[in-house]
Amino acid sequence: MFDQFYGLSGRPFQLTPDPHFYFQSTTHRKALSYLGYGLAQGEGFIVITGEVGAGKSTLVGHLMQTIDKSRLTAATIVTSQLDGNDMVHMAAESFGIASQGLDKTSTLKAIEGHLHNEARAGRRCLLIIDEAQNLSVDALEELRMLSNFQLGSTALLQIFLLGQPEFRDTLQQSAELEQLRQRVIATHHLDSMDADEVKPYIEHRMACVGWTGNPEVNESAVDAVFNETQGVPRKINTLMSRVLLMGAMEQVNVIDAALVYAVIADLAGKPFEYEAPVQTERRVVDGFAPVVAVEKTPLETLAVEEAAVEQLKAEVPDAVEMPAHASATVALATTQIDSELMARVQKLEAHMAETDLALRRTLNMLIDWMDKENADLSGLAYRSRAA
Repeated sequence: MFDQFYGLSGRPFQLTPDPHFYFQSTTHRKALSYLGYGLAQGEGFIVITGEVGAGKSTLVGHLMQTIDKSRLTAATIVTSQLDGNDMVHMAAESFGIASQGLDKTSTLKAIEGHLHNEARAGRRCLLIIDEAQNLSVDALEELRMLSNFQLGSTALLQIFLLGQPEFRDTLQQSAELEQLRQRVIATHHLDSMDADEVKPYIEHRMACVGWTGNPEVNESAVDAVFNETQGVPRKINTLMSRVLLMGAMEQVNVIDAALVYAVIADLAGKPFEYEAPVQTERRVVDGFAPVVAVEKTPLETLAVEEAAVEQLKAEVPDAVEMPAHASATVALATTQIDSELMARVQKLEAHMAETDLALRRTLNMLIDWMDKENADLSGLAYRSRAA
């Protein structure tokens, strides 16, 4: 795949949230400051919202890597389409508390007992709720009740709520959530990245997997990426992953706007044309075998052969008069040469088009399969951590 062609140690634009690739844009730096402030307070709710793919999970994952795990016990709930009773049981399970067969009251007592034990051991507890926009009002009220648990004057549980923009609106406008609003000590909305942050973001992620400048992503490509994605990290990842794949297929070392727009058309299922620049040297990389390798494009081949024909014509002096039958013979030969050249070019172009289409279909099937496998593994990992 493209990681082998470009000498990368992994895939820089995977869709699964990974704190290893955390990039501190302006909006992420602000959000991290709010999260740090909230953690220092040790109580209440912290709310982070953002569009789909804005990087909320990656942000929190990065924060969790920076904390002292001997002093903080964190649990995560990803499946948030829950009612109040389900939320209580899910919160218990996320902290490793067996709640099967227990009613709501018994489960709450078990949670309170666990929180007390953690506090006596010198550890605070943090509950992270992802996709909070899916929570019912009853579920949010149960979370508020959980935040009431105290040991003396010390809160035993702090809660992070991560959600899409509509959750911010629900929280601000719902009269039923007034008590929860009063417990929110920090909130931030993750915006998209600015245009001048897209290139550093792309280069940062590639550098995380050993990128040393190949491929080069020029300014025209960066502008095209921003125009298509509007600076949303996940959209950039999706687009750049396919761009690198096509770049490897075409054996190019410079990613330009033409390549990006060809990928955009391909993703949209529209016809596109992309002619890779001719390489002066053919790169041979172990593990990557190009399907078609030509030294010149068909149009260049035609131009060279036509020039040869014109040169042959020029070699016949204009002052020499040929017999009528000789002139007819030369004209017929020239016409046959032109026809044969055109037929060869058309045959070559048709063969390349068929081969390229078959290759793209095969690679798209492989990518879809790999994305599905990664998504399944990611879901398994999330469930394992939550358990």
